[in-house]
Amino acid sequence: MREIRVREFGGSEVLVPVDAPDPRPGEGQVVIGVTAVDTIFVETQIRGGKARDWFPVEPPYVPGAGAGGHVTAIGPGVDPAWTGRAVITRAAVNGSYADQVLSPADALVAVPDGLDLREATALAHDGTTTMALFGQGGIRAGEWVLITAAAGGMGLLLVQLARAAGARVIGAARGTRKLALVRELGAEVVVDYTEPGWTDEVRKATGGAGVDVLWDGAGGAIGTAAFEVAADGARVSAHGAPGDAFAPLDPADAARRNITLTGIADLQLTPEEAVRRLAEAVEAAAAGRMRPHISRTFPLERAADAHAAIENREIIGKALLLA
Repeated sequence: MREIRVREFGGSEVLVPVDAPDPRPGEGQVVIGVTAVDTIFVETQIRGGKARDWFPVEPPYVPGAGAGGHVTAIGPGVDPAWTGRAVITRAAVNGSYADQVLSPADALVAVPDGLDLREATALAHDGTTTMALFGQGGIRAGEWVLITAAAGGMGLLLVQLARAAGARVIGAARGTRKLALVRELGAEVVVDYTEPGWTDEVRKATGGAGVDVLWDGAGGAIGTAAFEVAADGARVSAHGAPGDAFAPLDPADAARRNITLTGIADLQLTPEEAVRRLAEAVEAAAAGRMRPHISRTFPLERAADAHAAIENREIIGKALLLA
């Protein structure tokens, strides 16, 4: 088979295609013939050696964990009905940047007829986390919801779900192209957080009251600024750090303002919870309540180009690798 390895920590050029032995399924495992591979920003941070405190991997390694395709082989103890099924997994064994991957059978989610396999694959990580975050948020109709990094893979899903729940959505991102898509997918108000005074626009939109819910996928100074327009009693999730730092929010300030503050630690799911949330995401996509936006695809062998595009903020929504 063909796989992509990180030969050493560094820039995107350290991703190299190599030949490897075909995988063989063990007890409770399956082999998936890969159609598409999910990509997420944190994989570029891991590859660059910037996330070693959280992801203790050492080169050489195969990145990724999310992939979609068809089951081509099953190991002992696996239901034969999985053979030939279109599936996605977010628990690929030994990495997912490959044209064949191993996965535990109990990590599989079947892709229903009518849902494109590529779209299902794009939900492997962002869809799972989106459903967990949305489940924690308790969104009520008429509430103001501010979503930063709203044009990312997860941000666009949150915009759609919040809108479907009857919330009044403010999407914050950078650039006219991204903001246009955020508005198209359901945001009532869009703001460019690279422009001075963007938080004033948010406060004005809410009539001065501030937002009831903040989902901060941007982190850093953007997340800190967004926190200031959260209303007293708001629910805030500071889970994003694409700029290498989560928003440094003060728990004492949150307590004083009666704000419920959660972070990335509250989105760490057990394997069983992750499968359940992924299945919920697939169900929501199949029902039309949300769909991932796949803006670019790359051949598996060009994984380095995909990483470069992600790091350069060229991707709106999702990028996939195609095997």
